[in-house]
Amino acid sequence: MELELILLVIIGFITGIINIMAGGGSLLTLPMLIFLGLPPSVANGTNRVAILIQNIFSTAGFKSKGITTFPYSIYFGVSAMFGAIIGAQIAVDIKGEVFNKILAIVMLFVVVFLVFNRKTKMEDYIERITGKHLWISIIVFFFIGIYGGFIQAGTGFLMLLALSGINQFSLVKSNAIKVIVALIYTTSALIIFIMNDQVNWKYGLILAIGNASGGWLASRWSVKKGDGLVKIFLIIMVIIMAIKLWFF
Repeated sequence: MELELILLVIIGFITGIINIMAGGGSLLTLPMLIFLGLPPSVANGTNRVAILIQNIFSTAGFKSKGITTFPYSIYFGVSAMFGAIIGAQIAVDIKGEVFNKILAIVMLFVVVFLVFNRKTKMEDYIERITGKHLWISIIVFFFIGIYGGFIQAGTGFLMLLALSGINQFSLVKSNAIKVIVALIYTTSALIIFIMNDQVNWKYGLILAIGNASGGWLASRWSVKKGDGLVKIFLIIMVIIMAIKLWFF
């Protein structure tokens, strides 16, 4: 039993780094929780405990490096929160296999966007944060929240695509906004899972130790290394996740 818990912390640490640098870390934690004997629905709910605590520490990490996301992280987070409530409530009625196929295709679009998007220096970024671009993102984040409330895995990719593509935030700032949005909507989704008795607190809190540590490290490291490292890491993880979702 002790070995299993240690392994859970290690997997959580790796997942925390993956989630903050790109996304898709739940593809590691969900199978691990199921392997430990949790039903899939309980594993899904339990994973949210680790995600919630991970994003609290990651938010602090970005803040310590001077990355400011207010008020856009709140706008998008509240929108995603309402979507997540819907997603968590209808999770039992949706076939995960269909969602996996759709998400795999979306992941490939993310790669194409990242590879062929014109190179822009950080100082040349012109953020599109008012008018139609703000409202488009608010609407998009509502639907991202629905998916995030349903299963979580891969939500980070979708948020990064929206933030960098629609609002033209740098990848580092997009990551900083992403963790706050995830913190807000995960709270609402977790409440739904708790109300339905689908959370194993022991495994969730132990996993959170690893997630929080990895998230704190990655949040500070990504700011130091800049967009170049985040982009490389993101492309690699998107390709891996797309293959995993489509074939396995």
